Amino acid sequence: MTRRFTVTLALAAALLLAGCGFRLQGASALPEGLDRVHVATRDELSAFAVELFRGLERAGAQRAASPGEADAVVRITADKTGRRVLSVSARNTPQEFEIFYQVEYSIERAGQEVVSRQRLELTRNISFAESQLLAKDREEEILRDAMARDLAGLVLRRLESLPPAQSDPSR
Repeated sequence: MTRRFTVTLALAAALLLAGCGFRLQGASALPEGLDRVHVATRDELSAFAVELFRGLERAGAQRAASPGEADAVVRITADKTGRRVLSVSARNTPQEFEIFYQVEYSIERAGQEVVSRQRLELTRNISFAESQLLAKDREEEILRDAMARDLAGLVLRRLESLPPAQSDPSR
């Protein structure tokens, strides 16, 4: 009897979660009619572009070779990263840095810009110690990759929010 109750309770919880629109984090669902996406960028191997391609693939979108074949075009006009010194020691050596990742993008659909140029920027602070140079370099690399993943997620969520494609009444 207790096993049956446990199964029933688990089934009820699953139905409640499905009914409220719950989705696991990272699970994207692109709107209907957005099956092929072209990403126009100068550097397809940047951390942001790689994460965006992965996210589109996980969402079930195919990568279009040209803008003419695509249902939507994501234009990446800026993709840059760097660091700024936040504080220095009495000996004038850096003690803390601010790492930034900046992206500018727009989205076109059916030849029209549906999302005008948007600028996204994430920053993280990182302490610095000369005695831990290799470890700090690795930590910075990990932070940059995480920021690229977060930025790609923001662009994917913007794609998700687009309305479904209108069906052509002449067909």
